[in-house]
This record gives sequence, C-alpha cells and structure tokens, in this order.
Amino acid sequence: MKKRCEWCEKDELYRAYHDDEWGEIVRDERVLFEFLVLETMQAGLSWHTILKKREAMRVAFDDFDYHKIALYDDKKVEILMQNDKILKNRLKLKSLSQNAVSFMKIQSEFGSFYAYIWGFINNKQIVLKPQNLSQINATSPLSDEISKDMKKRGFKFVGSTTIYSFLQAVGVISEHLAYCFKFKG
Repeated sequence: MKKRCEWCEKDELYRAYHDDEWGEIVRDERVLFEFLVLETMQAGLSWHTILKKREAMRVAFDDFDYHKIALYDDKKVEILMQNDKILKNRLKLKSLSQNAVSFMKIQSEFGSFYAYIWGFINNKQIVLKPQNLSQINATSPLSDEISKDMKKRGFKFVGSTTIYSFLQAVGVISEHLAYCFKFKG
C-alpha cells in the first residue's frame, strides 16, 4: 500500500489528484489557467468540493480556455448562475473574465504565465520537507509577493492563501510530507 500525505485519504478522487497532479510541475498554459480558476473558486471552500465539481466547471467554463473566458459578459455570468453543477458565487464568476484578460497580459509581457510564475524563484522548484500536516504552510513570503503583484495586474480572488495553494498544485512548491511516496527529499 502506498503511503500518501494524509490529507488526501478522504476518497479515491482525492487520492488520484494527489498521486497524479498535486505538486507536479505544470508548463501547459491552459492547465495553469485551469488551476488558477479552481484555486480562486475554492476560496472559502474545501478542495474536495472543487474536485467534485471540476468536470462540470470544465464544461461550463469552455475547457478553461482563457481566450473564450476573457469574453464572458454579464449575460454569460447569468447563464452560469443557473448551472447547479458548478459553484454559483456571482463575484467569483464575474472575476473569470478579468482574470483571463490579466492572464493573457502576463503572457504578452513575459512570454508565458509559466515564465512569469517561475521567474519569482529563478526557475528552481522549492522543495519543502514537512514531517506532518501541521508543518504544511498556508502562505509564505513568496505567495504574499505573487499575490500582491497579481492584484496590481488586475486579478481577483488571488489572496496569499489562494496563491500558495496554486503554487503547490502546479509544482512551484513541492510540499509532500516526508513519508509520502511522492516526497522528493
């Protein structure tokens, strides 16, 4: 039996996310945007809730195509508000288009969103070595810095905790527990 970070042992959905995605370096711009959307939608909710609604959000949000999402207007938000399969927070739904526009502006300025994010750490993954759940961070000076910069660039729902979770999800920060089979120590 594989020994995993204990936070993911709730069910098979969580285990699959942990085993196949969490902490893996993501270079694909669409997937980076997907994780950014999922993390912003998660604010105030459990990640498990987001995972359960992920496929419905993928359909509702045009496969997380930021070019299409940038064009979302109030009419589209009203359509999304009628969808019982996704999270229906009007402010978060309204932020989708602004965040997509800001995402594309960063791509224009830095060549890619990947280059922007990894530029904060000189392209070197941060590998942490927590021994137990209490040592896993919720924020860091890095997430504070990136959050502040993204807010200046027009992003919404990108507080430090959201950005820290995003950095973990896309592999900028590797924070598997030391006993986990995914630990890179």
